[in-house]
Amino acid sequence: MAVYEHTYKPYAGPLTPEWSRFLIIPRHAYRDVFKSKLFTGFFALCFVCPLVMAILIYLRHNVAALAIFNLTPGSLGPINAFFFQVFTAVQTSLAFLLTVLIGPVLISRDLANNALPLYLCRPFSRAEYVIGKMSVLIILISAITWVPGLLLFAFEAYLDAGPWLANNYWIAGSIFVMSWAWIILLSLLSVTMSAWVKWRMAASAGLFGLFIIPSVMGLTINGVLRTRWGSLIDLSTIMKTIERSLFRTSTLSMPDWMVLPTAAAWIMLGLFCTFCLFLLTRKVRAYEVVR
Repeated sequence: MAVYEHTYKPYAGPLTPEWSRFLIIPRHAYRDVFKSKLFTGFFALCFVCPLVMAILIYLRHNVAALAIFNLTPGSLGPINAFFFQVFTAVQTSLAFLLTVLIGPVLISRDLANNALPLYLCRPFSRAEYVIGKMSVLIILISAITWVPGLLLFAFEAYLDAGPWLANNYWIAGSIFVMSWAWIILLSLLSVTMSAWVKWRMAASAGLFGLFIIPSVMGLTINGVLRTRWGSLIDLSTIMKTIERSLFRTSTLSMPDWMVLPTAAAWIMLGLFCTFCLFLLTRKVRAYEVVR
């Protein structure tokens, strides 16, 4: 049909800043994620541990409240690096379960429905697409790990009138670095698994398998060869070794002979994340040639 009146005009409204365009992905993703009552309940459950630890910190500095429960400050234990190590260990475990719930479908749905060309035909790069998908997890995991962790640290520093802050300032950095190490690892794992495994149940099982199977293999290598270097393929041991070095304490539920050198653990974590990025660059494309 012929068009006689050229009334089309370019969009003249406000433009989204280029640096924040990737945030459009998590904004729409959260609408679907929080429609699930199961996920909403689980996300609320993730704040139980910070609440309990905040109560413990408050009770330790409130003599009147301790008297009501017939307790002493010593009976609650010290607020030290081990206290925040337990908090980080609990919250990162919950972060893994959160990743299993929402991570496997982040990219697989777009690939299954050939939606990538619709993203990438706009002023939206592959890097922005991947960062946007990862941001869905990054924001949620941050909300249950380092954000409440630093709030608890600030709460203890505020209530303690002694030299606690001067002696333990480094704990805040440990909470932040350890949380972000888990955030980057889990985000990259989930989007990579989602890109390569389109079936949700298989992708979720794959996330569990990446932590269980290498652990068994590493223990087998360590037992047969009487060494600790088999743990280089074990993500759990790698992360626990980093946790041990950051909090300057013993690693929870792991004997000393299994602990890797800190430098080796960081190198393996970097190599693993780099490999995930390589797999993403191979899969996240505007089109796919099927042979």
